[in-house]
Amino acid sequence: MFEYPLLFIFPLAMAYAAVSDLLTMTIPNRISLVLLATFFVLAPLASFTWVTFWQHLAVGGVVLAAGVALFALGVFGGGDAKLLAAAALWLGLDHIVPFFGNVAIIGGVMCVVILLYRKLVPAVILSLPGWSMPGWAVRLHDPKSGVPYGIAIAGAALLIYPKTQWYLAFIS
Repeated sequence: MFEYPLLFIFPLAMAYAAVSDLLTMTIPNRISLVLLATFFVLAPLASFTWVTFWQHLAVGGVVLAAGVALFALGVFGGGDAKLLAAAALWLGLDHIVPFFGNVAIIGGVMCVVILLYRKLVPAVILSLPGWSMPGWAVRLHDPKSGVPYGIAIAGAALLIYPKTQWYLAFIS
């Protein structure tokens, strides 16, 4: 019975990361650190074998290394790289391909929507007197601004999560 609240750690962390990225264009390090720490605490409760445990660690490590390389090349944000690695750590080898596929699809759709927003909503509307747009909406409209890709990462992770050993171990 006490396990049920544990089911919410991953989804809540992912949702918080997505909202934070949208509103501030940053994903706090503490989200990735909480996911890392809780992985180590919860893996035994989810009946992970040693093989499964090490596979999850290996997947997370490889994704982190790739994310750091992409960050160094200026292709990817640092918070995105860490969130992607933390999600990969939790999802593991069995779910990494559908996870990346979902990240690509959600991210592509999100980028098209943002590009349409930037093209179809004139900047003058955002700055009309008496018209108050939230700061994140104005920032998202700026072509020099990046894309809050944490939304795509979190969305993809949340789509895959119900199929994972975590979820299945705690609901059975």
